Amino acid sequence: MNSQEKQQLQQMAQAIRILSMDAIQASNSGHPGLPLGCAEIGAYLFGKGLRHNPANPQWQGRDRFILSAGHGSMLLYSCLHLSGYDLPIEELKRFRQMESKTPGHPEYGWTEGVETTTGPLGQGFANAAGMALANKMMAARFGVEQAGLLDSKFFVLCGDGCMMEGITAETASLAGHLKLDNLVVIYDSNSICLDGPTSECFGDDTMERYRAYGWHVTEVDGHNLDQIEAAVEAARVRKGQPSLIIARTVIGKGSPNMAGSHKAHGAPLGAEEIRLTKEALGASPEPFVIDGDVYDYTRSRLEDLAALEADWNRRFEQWAGANPQKAAEWKAFLTKTLPADFDAQVRAIPVEANAASRKSSNVVLQSLCNLVPFLVGGSADLSCSDLTAMKAGGVVSAANYNGRNVKFGVREFAMGAMNTGMAQQGMVLPFCGTFLTFSDYMRNAIRMASLMEVKVVYQFTHDSFHVGEDGPTHQPIEQVASLRLIPGLTVIRPADVHEVKGAWSYAIEKAKGPVALCLSRQNLPDLEAANRPTSEGVGRGGYVVLKESGAKVDYLLIATGSEVSLALEVAKALVAKGKSVRVVSMPSCEIFDQQDKAYQDSVLGGDIQERWALEAGVGSGWYKYIGREGQTVCMHSFGTSAPSKEVAKKFGFTTEAILKRMGY
Repeated sequence: MNSQEKQQLQQMAQAIRILSMDAIQASNSGHPGLPLGCAEIGAYLFGKGLRHNPANPQWQGRDRFILSAGHGSMLLYSCLHLSGYDLPIEELKRFRQMESKTPGHPEYGWTEGVETTTGPLGQGFANAAGMALANKMMAARFGVEQAGLLDSKFFVLCGDGCMMEGITAETASLAGHLKLDNLVVIYDSNSICLDGPTSECFGDDTMERYRAYGWHVTEVDGHNLDQIEAAVEAARVRKGQPSLIIARTVIGKGSPNMAGSHKAHGAPLGAEEIRLTKEALGASPEPFVIDGDVYDYTRSRLEDLAALEADWNRRFEQWAGANPQKAAEWKAFLTKTLPADFDAQVRAIPVEANAASRKSSNVVLQSLCNLVPFLVGGSADLSCSDLTAMKAGGVVSAANYNGRNVKFGVREFAMGAMNTGMAQQGMVLPFCGTFLTFSDYMRNAIRMASLMEVKVVYQFTHDSFHVGEDGPTHQPIEQVASLRLIPGLTVIRPADVHEVKGAWSYAIEKAKGPVALCLSRQNLPDLEAANRPTSEGVGRGGYVVLKESGAKVDYLLIATGSEVSLALEVAKALVAKGKSVRVVSMPSCEIFDQQDKAYQDSVLGGDIQERWALEAGVGSGWYKYIGREGQTVCMHSFGTSAPSKEVAKKFGFTTEAILKRMGY
């Protein structure tokens, strides 16, 4: 870069420092260390290096910047503001305040230009890898490599904390294996963490570790614009390897007394230190005052950035004109267009009766492979057991990104967070599978997807103690109830093949955010009453599968999954004793709770003498439906290793045991 451009970028870096420390001081809360330490990196990327258009943050051909170290959010907000995104300085002044566009950590869908919600360290890294993978898959799918329509780069800025997290190691290993050369990670290596120097807790040779993962690794002075540019541009043209740029930086750079200290990490610098810092920088002592030349420079670039998108649009139209069918499909992928009779087509899929719900789901998936071309899947080394593979989809590899099945290996957390990123790329609907008990490994990724309302389907199999001989380590007890606690996550535990169909139909067509399907390993008998449109069955969350005779109900039995058939057996025995019984299948509490009160009352209301809930897991969540006087047939301990029927008998999940509890 020439000297004038370097001077302009250095001024932009100074502006980032000023805006960051002033905003953090105004809120009396925040993390100044990273924004001050990475100001040159931010200035280069947003002032020159990124291929983006602030006038259209959703341009599909853009490069993307992900701040994995989300605590340094003022770096991102400063860059977005300075480079022309719709983030006025008034919002920077309201940093961390109620309903401002500058929350404490970047939030997806809330602030223009924020590509994903970050904060839990390492997840932004994995989200970006998922975006990069999806871009590779779509470029191969549509054959646009030569046209350069999906050759974007996904830039990640992460810190020492991100590098310590296990999810980063999982993701880096897979990204290297898949040769994601569109992924560029800049590591803010300042040797400081919140508690003090990293030497007290982190002694990895990061350079060699990432080279062993298959990455191209370079090291730069993170305050030297020439070195930053050379490393970024080398990464842009690198083929066959993701890139790690280790940027040696000084945390809190510019602060006379805080620079290089862990004290700069997570607290405002203080009025006096800010005065001294601005004095050292030659800046105005007034808050939020920066050199007007910075705006002149960044605004002068807006026309060129718009021209980048215009050129991309021209090339896209040229490609679309030569490939009209693919162009129509491209649009369908972006809009997630489904057949008008999608639910009816799903319900018409022929599936073997009385099958395990994981097997029913696998059969449904084979049809969905054709019905939903933008559906892509993966598994954590369990596709042969959780039955997630779409057989006609092919397997993604570094040699062929055109597959639709991703083998994530035994990397559940990375899989979960990468699926979030794949969805955020915009052209695919991803699903992923593992055993339900291992949902704990990926729980925070599920939580973040739910927070962002990103649509991902999690297929969790082996859903109860009916796993049997594998024992308590593999028998999920608390997981279903735990997943139900996550706001925004729809949990569906289907009772038979018809509910499996309804679950997939709902997840793909109607769900607004992520969905967890909890499926059985053992066979489940078909329920005659479950064979109904999704709008009447699974799509209502809960519904009556056995209606009582008469106005009075002696027993209301609510159940999910494999326990619905058990509830029907108990009901049959009670009816034989002259009792009036209603059985309700409740595949999804979340969906049921969204129904109007009249419908809920039609399912659970009336003159009911006793209310019971049956589920092969912890039962504390059922009292909102059965009341304090209700009874649960649930688990109160971990399971045990034995054949499924013996485990059921031991823990009271038999008709005889339940009738005995009822006094018969």
